[in-house]
Amino acid sequence: MAAYWIAHVTVTDPEAYKGYQALAPAAFAAHGAKFLARGEGVVLEGPEAPRHVVIEFPTMEAARACYDSAEYQAARALRMGAAEVSVVLVPGV
Repeated sequence: MAAYWIAHVTVTDPEAYKGYQALAPAAFAAHGAKFLARGEGVVLEGPEAPRHVVIEFPTMEAARACYDSAEYQAARALRMGAAEVSVVLVPGV
C-alpha cells in the first residue's frame, strides 16, 4: 500500500538550503518516490508554512527507509539551520 511523506517547510537560509536541494533528490529516487505536490499552499487551519511537499512512496517501509538512509540523512544535515521543517509519514488508504 502506498505511503505519503508530507512536509511543511519554512526556509530560513536559502543559500544553505541549496545543499539539501542538491542531495535529497537522489535519496528520494533510490526509494521509489514520486512527487505529487510541491510549493505554496493555502493554510486553512494550523501554523502557516510557505512551502508544502507531498511525496508518494510504494510502501510505508520504503518511505521510512528513505528517511533513515545515509543519503537522506546527509542531505538533512545540510538542511539543519537552513529551514524549519515538519515531516509526517502517512499510510495510504
